[in-house]
Amino acid sequence: MNSFPAFATASPSLELPSPAVLRRFDVSGPRYTSYPTADRFVDAFTADDYIQALHQRSATGMHGRPLSLYVHLPFCESLCYYCACNKIVTRHKHWAVEYLDYLERELALQVAALGRGAVVSQVHLGGGTPTFLDDEGLGRLLAMLGREFTLSPEREQSIEIDPRTVDGARLERLARLGFNRLSFGVQDFDPDVQKAVHRIQPAAEVFDLMASARSLGFRSINIDLIYGLPKQSRASFDRTLAQVCDLRPDRIALYAYAHLPERFKPQRRIAAEDLPDAKTKVEMLSRAIAAFTAAGYVYIGMDHFALPDDPLAIAKRQGRLHRNFQGYSTQPDCDLVALGVSAIGRVGATYSQNAKTLEEYYDLVDQGRIPVVRGLALTRDDVLRRAVIMAIMCQGQVDFETISLAHLIDFKDHFAHELAALGPLAAQGLVRVSERDLEVTPTGWFFVRAIAMAFDRYLQADRNRSRFSRIV
Repeated sequence: MNSFPAFATASPSLELPSPAVLRRFDVSGPRYTSYPTADRFVDAFTADDYIQALHQRSATGMHGRPLSLYVHLPFCESLCYYCACNKIVTRHKHWAVEYLDYLERELALQVAALGRGAVVSQVHLGGGTPTFLDDEGLGRLLAMLGREFTLSPEREQSIEIDPRTVDGARLERLARLGFNRLSFGVQDFDPDVQKAVHRIQPAAEVFDLMASARSLGFRSINIDLIYGLPKQSRASFDRTLAQVCDLRPDRIALYAYAHLPERFKPQRRIAAEDLPDAKTKVEMLSRAIAAFTAAGYVYIGMDHFALPDDPLAIAKRQGRLHRNFQGYSTQPDCDLVALGVSAIGRVGATYSQNAKTLEEYYDLVDQGRIPVVRGLALTRDDVLRRAVIMAIMCQGQVDFETISLAHLIDFKDHFAHELAALGPLAAQGLVRVSERDLEVTPTGWFFVRAIAMAFDRYLQADRNRSRFSRIV
């Protein structure tokens, strides 16, 4: 491990991976916010299939079980060059008003099939930049959700925020609207890096926002960071890490930048020669892990860290961690109703995705159709493997007997090939396999995606993984 003088030594109970080990397992693979992953969705799954899943939920007595809501708000006022999200860059605020009109109509179509009054335990607004909507627009959105659903008083209500779009007064108004969790997109504090990605936001402004959010009593505040951006260096990223530790958010999401200009047009404005090389990028990850663990953060899994008293860290300790399309969650495994352009939902043993362009989304709603254009009905094998992969990703442990009884298989016989494929990972000390279970080691949590990939039937049949991000 490289020395990291800016921070204290990490806890001796956690064996941090060396840069050499990080490089060895730096392969492409899914993030497993679902299994099967979204790239396996098919056009043959239609809005009619989705409506059938909604009807089945009501018919089987699931209506009283809490569900999650995700609303995609795609608008941004300016373009960030690194971004690979589905967004629409505009300064025309009236576009948001029209979009809300269509969201309201889509919501009516979905509720007609689902039934009114379903209990909601989690509401998440993502984008784009959800705070592109003004207070009136956000209030209107929440009111329409409240009319159609029963919003639990204890619900988690979160919103993604571009720090450049809010101030302390706006945060206070968000609190009054019922938001209790925030996620600030910071990415990097270095001015040269910010200039290179077209996202200037002085650190002092973020610190002021954090102080305001704390004083307003927000339950949990997340900071998003990205390593591997143009103009980043080990020294510049060390400074950002130190500032983040001083900021002390409840949670940190640390993502690797994937430079794919052939797929994402905004990235063509980034000069490839400005990007850190692979060795430097891995060392930045290694130093970030050391910095955050030394500062007292718990490594949750993949690219997430949380303070020990944060509900996410508590859920991991208690084996209650879950995973959905927004990442790790404390919410019980439940159906997810998704609204808006490109939004992905899950109902029963199905996944569905709305139209990806605003034009197609509007056209389908104008036709009186739920705007689902692709998705997947899971097979028995998909459901089985999803249970195994999510147990790995969330609990870091798979009990063979539990899976065998739930799915009427002999685990070791059914997954003999997969268990054999874990051999190299076991030899590196990343996973332990016994007669009764498999368990991710403390070091193995940093490579949990690689462990889960051994059980991915689609990857076994398709070795072309270039469409996925790198594990580290």
